[in-house]
Amino acid sequence: MYKIATDFLTRFVKPANIYKYGFNWSPMYRRTTARLIEVSDDLHYVKIRLKLSWKNRNYAGSMFGGSMLSATDPIYMIQLIQILGNDYVVWDKAVTAKYKRPGKSTIYGEFIFSAEEIEALKQKLNTEHQVDIEKTMQLVNTDAQVIAEFSKTLYVAKKEFYKKKLASRQENN
Repeated sequence: MYKIATDFLTRFVKPANIYKYGFNWSPMYRRTTARLIEVSDDLHYVKIRLKLSWKNRNYAGSMFGGSMLSATDPIYMIQLIQILGNDYVVWDKAVTAKYKRPGKSTIYGEFIFSAEEIEALKQKLNTEHQVDIEKTMQLVNTDAQVIAEFSKTLYVAKKEFYKKKLASRQENN
């Protein structure tokens, strides 16, 4: 549903705006209590804000770690899907969370892909057809203190290769 809506809306609205408002209006993402506050036109940069509120406060009065994780979880995958386009498949594969200090105020996170990183990924996929990449991001407070760090593993493949791989698995079962 989201893909169909995105494809339709790109006729009228910049992809960066669709990405930002799509996340912020999506019921699943709204429940994280985070908001996308900045998205670059090329989608290589996304910034989120997560305010401490009664919806994400834990027993100790700080931000629930699950709120931090869920606020960061879908960003890299959907960001990369949008950057790479329809010829590629991207899946979340794993995440490692390291909570450094309690989140007792508003926190921010940045998700960045450089143009060089995207080009190198495409070149690697031309020869290997599928790769796992790891991206690490941090949530920081307004004093730039690291609250949490998340290392995300993403599976990326050329769509044609991925379809053949799935068909081969189905034949073997």
